[in-house]
Amino acid sequence: MHELIMGGARSGKSRLAEELAQQHAQKGARIIYVATAGANDSEMQQRIEMHRSRRPTEWQTIECPLFLADTIQQNNNPGTVLLIDCLTLWISNLLCDNNPELFIQQRSNFLKALKSCHASVIMVSNETGLGIVPMGELTRRFVDESGFLHQEVARMANKVTFMVAGLPQILKQE
Repeated sequence: MHELIMGGARSGKSRLAEELAQQHAQKGARIIYVATAGANDSEMQQRIEMHRSRRPTEWQTIECPLFLADTIQQNNNPGTVLLIDCLTLWISNLLCDNNPELFIQQRSNFLKALKSCHASVIMVSNETGLGIVPMGELTRRFVDESGFLHQEVARMANKVTFMVAGLPQILKQE
């Protein structure tokens, strides 16, 4: 089963994803937390530490800022749950990389890997399309690419949840 959990900043999406992963763990699943963030400044280091402190110690953590498809393929086993937090940070990492082709390549690889994945995947992502159109070219591309990726992932997902003020709103459930 693949699940997409979206919402704004501090909407509770990571907490919900962790609770769902813990429910799988209680049934014997192996949990792999796939972290896409980089600790590039002290504020981000604090956010990462907050997330780490909530995680059970028996969960494996893989730091994966760019090559998400490779991580999915290497851990493509039934009985495994991949908790990917978060897709929008991953998109940012790719768009800011020095190789302009990396985003297109890795996006395609990710969607192929997700489609053929036998592990359960819980994906966290920020909804970025509810505000005004950003002024900068890179920011507009980020919002556009996030929206396009979310649409494709939502089509592939068995369940899509939108978080608002800590409350899950089920958008799709198969």
